[in-house]
Amino acid sequence: MANLGDVSKINTELLDPKTVRTQGAGKAYQSVAQSMAIAVQDATNYLENALIVSSSAIAVATAKMVAEERVDPYDKIIAQAGKTIDMAAANFSDIGKKASEILKDFPSG
Repeated sequence: MANLGDVSKINTELLDPKTVRTQGAGKAYQSVAQSMAIAVQDATNYLENALIVSSSAIAVATAKMVAEERVDPYDKIIAQAGKTIDMAAANFSDIGKKASEILKDFPSG
């Protein structure tokens, strides 16, 4: 069992302003890191969903194009679905880069 002198010394160390600032900065960094990870995860989910929907649209448009033996309007649908995939990929890349920059520039203590 610790005596009161040991407890007092521990309290003094833990409540030292420098210790409190360092611990606070570390906790803030961890919180920001977690927020950035969630942002990237959300962007990943968005990209995955955009790929699923766009791939489905491309498949349906291609099947209709073959069945009806005509290109118009299905070529426009396929092109738009491709643009959606490109936009989602660019969004994912942009969010990933920005999250990395935010975390890199955030003080860690």
